[in-house]
Amino acid sequence: MSEHQLYFRHMQRADLSVVEAIEDAVFSRPWSKQAFLQAMQQDTLFIVALEQNMVVGYCGMYCSFEEGEITNVAVSPQKHHQGIGRSMMRYLLEEAKSRGISRIILEVRISNCNAIQLYKSLGFENCGIRKNFYEMPREDGMVMVLVQ
Repeated sequence: MSEHQLYFRHMQRADLSVVEAIEDAVFSRPWSKQAFLQAMQQDTLFIVALEQNMVVGYCGMYCSFEEGEITNVAVSPQKHHQGIGRSMMRYLLEEAKSRGISRIILEVRISNCNAIQLYKSLGFENCGIRKNFYEMPREDGMVMVLVQ
């Protein structure tokens, strides 16, 4: 983790320009600002990680009764390997638990070993493979689940 203190809060409309820039830098099929706006108007939980009042990461989850589906987890490329993703995910999972969400699923590229290791360390388990789930490049997605 970096020497600066991390702070977490719910994503706000004002965060979307930075969130979109991180999304564009990290993903081959990034969400648009409009997609985030639409998602934030539904039953979702989107949080940002801030360091010195700058958004350095974000993650989001659709919520449905006791189940959540994590949609986005991203950290600014300049801030990778500093523990931000782990801290952010722990915060998201605590927020989910406080809402009564007990089962959380996500998909991850099978080649994304760092993310898979992170999710496993947080208690997620592989529960299947979705063939050709991702595009650009085409790749299988691992479905992972956490029961908390």
